[in-house]
Amino acid sequence: MEAIDKTLLEAAMRVRKYAHAPYSGFHVGAAILADDGNIYAGCNVENAAYPLGSCAETSAISAMLAGGGRRIKRILTFGPGIEPVTPCGGCRQRIREFAEPDVPIVSLGADGGEVLVRSLKQLLPHSFGPEFLEDMK
Repeated sequence: MEAIDKTLLEAAMRVRKYAHAPYSGFHVGAAILADDGNIYAGCNVENAAYPLGSCAETSAISAMLAGGGRRIKRILTFGPGIEPVTPCGGCRQRIREFAEPDVPIVSLGADGGEVLVRSLKQLLPHSFGPEFLEDMK
C-alpha cells in the first residue's frame, strides 16, 4: 500500500463510522485524492425508499465538488468483511465522469485480507464517458 493510500484509508475509516445503513448494516467509507491536492471523504446513506440512498463514493464525489476539486486522481473504498469492497457499477460510472481511465481504485475490507488496486478501465472496461458527448453540443 502506498503512503497516500494510508492517508486515504484514515479518511475513509473516519467517515465510515457515520454511515447511515440501518437496513443493510453495510457501512462503507470512501476517500478521494483530488486534482487540487485535497482529500475528500464520504459514507453511504441508506433510505427506506431504497433507490434514494447514496453510496460512499457518490458522497465523496459530492464532497469533492463542493470543496472545489474537479478531478479524481485516486480513490479508496473501505467496507466490512475480508473481501475488498469495490465500487458498485453505478459508482464506477460516476467515478468515470470525474476520472481518467487509468486512475487507481484501491479497495479493501475492514477485517484484513487482500488490498485490491485496479484502474478504472479494469473495473469498467469499454466505458461511456463525457468525451462521447463533446460533438453533440
